[in-house]
Amino acid sequence: MEDYSKNLLRSGIIEAKAGNRESARRYLDRAIYMTTSFDMLSEAWFWMSECIDEPVEKRKALENCLSHDLRHARARRSLAILDGKLKADEVVNPDNLPATSDGFRQADAQRFMCPKCGGRMAFAPDGQTLVCEYCTRNQKVGMAQPAGEKDFIIAMATSRGHGKPLQEQVFHCNGCGAEFILPPDQISASCVYCDSPYVVSLEKTKDLLAPDGIIPHAFTQKHAIKLLVDWVERNDIQPEKKVELPRGLYLPLWTFDIGGVIDYTGEKVEYENELFSRHGQKKIVRVTNQYPVMVDDLPLPASRKLSSVFVKLIGTFDRKSIQPYDPRFLANWPAEIYDVPMADASLDARSQAYASYKEKLPSLLNDITLVHTSSSNLVVESFKLNLLPVWMTELPFDGREHLVLINGQSGVVASDIPNKGQKQEESEKGGLMEFLADLLKD
Repeated sequence: MEDYSKNLLRSGIIEAKAGNRESARRYLDRAIYMTTSFDMLSEAWFWMSECIDEPVEKRKALENCLSHDLRHARARRSLAILDGKLKADEVVNPDNLPATSDGFRQADAQRFMCPKCGGRMAFAPDGQTLVCEYCTRNQKVGMAQPAGEKDFIIAMATSRGHGKPLQEQVFHCNGCGAEFILPPDQISASCVYCDSPYVVSLEKTKDLLAPDGIIPHAFTQKHAIKLLVDWVERNDIQPEKKVELPRGLYLPLWTFDIGGVIDYTGEKVEYENELFSRHGQKKIVRVTNQYPVMVDDLPLPASRKLSSVFVKLIGTFDRKSIQPYDPRFLANWPAEIYDVPMADASLDARSQAYASYKEKLPSLLNDITLVHTSSSNLVVESFKLNLLPVWMTELPFDGREHLVLINGQSGVVASDIPNKGQKQEESEKGGLMEFLADLLKD
């Protein structure tokens, strides 16, 4: 009977692809009536939806498909188009992505100037205020409702899910009329002539994903200097020359929600006589089953350049305090956009989730010894792109420059210096100490 159902489904799909809708619907309707397989039912209902134009009936078919397989990617994509969440002309073939344009990208950006005196507006490191540098006019950044996770399937259907910034961006400054170029991996900058602060509006681009959330900078450069000095002293590090002041910026972070199940095959011991199990005849029984997976907000750096140190800081951020992204947070603060495409990062996230659960499964399954596991039914369900605040500098030590990052929310310091720095006598201390200590006295 199932073989007959498969033949009906196969014939229905062939007819649907050939454009013979009436014939396709007859085959598919019969397949739906005959089969008891959830996989076949979901596929039959999806192709039934492809043979229907009327929105209400099409929706019913897609919902029937998803009721049998909630992770059916094509049905979720079709339903998103029907709901207006995805435009049909934005759907791309992930195996044949459109080529990246050469030359410059004309960037659309917001300019932040004081409405009272025309001075530069900058976001103050208090987490909530835009301040004019001249007349000190304050402008509160309103708290919006937190943005929900983005649907992974919808993003993967467009070039946004696969792309990364490759083109330099050209700005036309509304202040002085000049045009200046911004590197492809930045989304905020100041005009090189009149110093007006700008933030790129990624929401209007067709090939890049805009940030969803942000943790605002919480303290000033002077406080960052003090944290750096304390950390250097605590680790007994002797810088070999003067150190650049910490520079505030935002770094991108992907987070993914992983669901589905891990299929596993294992063996367990059973006894023929349960009342006297210790003395009865034992046998090895093969067990095949599934274990549910639920991973919330698995983080991965979205930029490769600083990831070796940035990954040490990720766990020190309170990511529950992430606020909805607002370009005003970036006024006069440089921010990097991702150079790791969402599609690539999702593969790493899925791999990490699988490895973590695979390591824990033996203890979770108690008396079952694992023989084989499979991640084929493990899925990425949703994602977010967040911006996290850091202060950055380089520390000349041990013959080279070492990257140092300071968590702009909590003040935790991380670097690529292995373990503890070399010991030194108090009388030998200088360089960084003398250079920064004077600044702290101001």
